[in-house]
Amino acid sequence: MAESKKWLLLTTAPDQLTAEIWTDILVQEGIPAMVNPEDTISFSHWRMTFMGVSGSSCRVMIADGYQQRAQEILDSLQPEPGETAEE
Repeated sequence: MAESKKWLLLTTAPDQLTAEIWTDILVQEGIPAMVNPEDTISFSHWRMTFMGVSGSSCRVMIADGYQQRAQEILDSLQPEPGETAEE
């Protein structure tokens, strides 16, 4: 039987689409990552369940032991202060 991974919170994305993009980048870099499934559908009785992409914030989870490398990758995606997309 395969050993189960311990999942840790890396960061919270502003929406599901951003979380999916960040997760995909991390996986391409060899880091086990996923969007917290509880953030993509509603389990609570007071929120309506829907199909589609959530506009609510979503937690990006990674396997234990990858925190430093995963954070470095996400940090590299952020523009430097004063840097714009046109540069």
